[in-house]
Amino acid sequence: MSQPMLTLSNISKTFFPGTVNERRALSDLSLEMKEGDFVTVIGSNGAGKSTMLNAISGRLLMDSGTITIDGTQVNRMTEHKRARFIGRVFQDPLAGTAPNLTIEENLSLALLRGRKRGLGMALSTKRRELYRQELARLELGLENRLTAKVGLLSGGQRQALSLLMAGYTQPKIMLLDEHTAALDPQRAELVTTLTEKIVEDGKLTTLMVTHNMEQAIRLGNRLIMMHEGRIVYEASAEVKQKLTVRDLLQEFAKIKGATLSDKAMLG
Repeated sequence: MSQPMLTLSNISKTFFPGTVNERRALSDLSLEMKEGDFVTVIGSNGAGKSTMLNAISGRLLMDSGTITIDGTQVNRMTEHKRARFIGRVFQDPLAGTAPNLTIEENLSLALLRGRKRGLGMALSTKRRELYRQELARLELGLENRLTAKVGLLSGGQRQALSLLMAGYTQPKIMLLDEHTAALDPQRAELVTTLTEKIVEDGKLTTLMVTHNMEQAIRLGNRLIMMHEGRIVYEASAEVKQKLTVRDLLQEFAKIKGATLSDKAMLG
């Protein structure tokens, strides 16, 4: 039996400990993902969803617990060193790309993620052709704009490029942090469809946080619900196929003290 691709074991994180603002963001949270798992994560604001992703990526250090990626414990690894294992797309389309660099330069940076940076060798004729082929998958015409500055692209185009870049090096773990939330419905649908394609084609082990419950049900083979830093509900692939938004709202209603509406979840 193969080892899990990602294991979170009893991870905890408290912000501002010992002050009036003390907040327990993660509370002995454990999660295991096999290679190729695509887990969608829902929960109200403050449930700990983004904190969990920041813990995995190394942006935040945990107070306790362990994080293991493909058999390697990464607790003491810096965010830069973990970047070799992880691809990530953020909610803000501006966050995943360098606006003053061209499309081909951004792709070169993605290719060299976690290694010593240097663009010179990366921009060969052969590599440019590879970039064109990859960009053509997005069906946005970007393959003909390799030398365009990324800052000139629309939010949807930048997010699609961020997604392509995040999956470019076949990361051990793909982290998607509400990556369609800032887009209008048409572009959000485009990026959602691209997400399915890129994850499926690359067989990427993926953890996706979303406020959109329909998206959470549609994508992936597992679903988890978080509340107050814990996983309070999990749906397997079999259960997930039959899930509805109403089912999820009813699960939220079962959480002690939680009074959540459809609007609260989707907002």
